[in-house]
Amino acid sequence: MNLQDTSNVRMSENVIIADADYIDYVAFQLTVQFERMIGRAIPPADFGQWAVNIALDGGLREDGKNHETQVVLVRQGKSRRLDNFRPSDFETELNARAFKDEHLGEFLVNAYAVGEMVSKDEYILDVVKTMMDHKNVKRLMIIPNGEEGNIYDEIRHALRKAPEDKHITVFAMQPMTGGNFRQEILGYSLMNAMGIRAEEIK
Repeated sequence: MNLQDTSNVRMSENVIIADADYIDYVAFQLTVQFERMIGRAIPPADFGQWAVNIALDGGLREDGKNHETQVVLVRQGKSRRLDNFRPSDFETELNARAFKDEHLGEFLVNAYAVGEMVSKDEYILDVVKTMMDHKNVKRLMIIPNGEEGNIYDEIRHALRKAPEDKHITVFAMQPMTGGNFRQEILGYSLMNAMGIRAEEIK
């Protein structure tokens, strides 16, 4: 499967760029951990609720305006679905789909498969650079796999040149060495989307 041209990615005011395989892996790890901890079955994460949570963590707020948020899922070509989210199938349930949140507006979802020619990290980095330089994009939320390879450092280096008026948030499972962006913990958005309540884990 060939790399899809990043120019196909819509330049919405708000853009979420996520390593789809990584968020699925983290959701699985949290499911295993919390099922043992709280003694009940954990349902798959609600994809729409997770995207809304990421937007909130990225600073998007209800302000009476009609917001649009683009969710860009980057996956390995062999991946067909998110095993720990619902909806889950990339081609039939997620790609080229949209949903509306009553507070934050419309969310447009697209899934891009990468193949042998270009790695997932290279593709994500290319999208980040494109969005960072585009005047229509005001808010950028990035979820790379910071646990493998050097994608986090490459993103941090690229974001040094980000315009001052861009609101950029990078998500990871633990605090990382800082840069020209805000940081948030990825696990919180997933826990909420899985219905794990704070009082259950005290």
